[in-house]
Amino acid sequence: MDILLSIHILAGTIALLCAALAVSSEKGKKFHVLSGRTYFWCMVGIFLTAIPMSIINSNTFLFLIAIFSFYLAFAGMRFAKNRKGIATTIDWIAVSLMILSGLGMWALAITYFINNNSQYITLLVFGFIALALGYGDYRSHKNKAATGKERIAKHLTNMMAGTIAVITAVLVVNVNIEPIWIWWILPTVVITPIISYWNKKTLSP
Repeated sequence: MDILLSIHILAGTIALLCAALAVSSEKGKKFHVLSGRTYFWCMVGIFLTAIPMSIINSNTFLFLIAIFSFYLAFAGMRFAKNRKGIATTIDWIAVSLMILSGLGMWALAITYFINNNSQYITLLVFGFIALALGYGDYRSHKNKAATGKERIAKHLTNMMAGTIAVITAVLVVNVNIEPIWIWWILPTVVITPIISYWNKKTLSP
């Protein structure tokens, strides 16, 4: 557990740094691409350590969050590379797992609500995001619509949403103030409008 946690923290720290570099660098240039790729592989490291830790601790909440967070980075990377908008088997598997994680969050939210655990609010919000983004990506795959500006917008949305997940993890680990669900949701509330603005700017004629 100590080794997994150390790798997890290191990967998260580097991912956060690379996300900042990718956002602040010129899109499409080598530095932006390198920062994005490093960010993605750090998210792989986060995922590969979070899954066994959640299983060891029997923590279904973190198991679902790990799938949710990794999908965002994976889909962001795929939309960056797949210029033709034709989904592969791995894309279909990934988006299916994203949708299932959203449904799993809502199911767990019911259990938390019954047991008076305020984290049901976090699960409801993240479950909605997982289902909304997952269904949106599913439609893009089905219609082969993720090309041109829409592909770039999809790449931006998923990569930035993955960054929100990393920021959230850093925040909830270092801020121990009740109610804890506020700190889980705060980065999403603050950064989502920025993503929406960038998307409108990207999709504008």
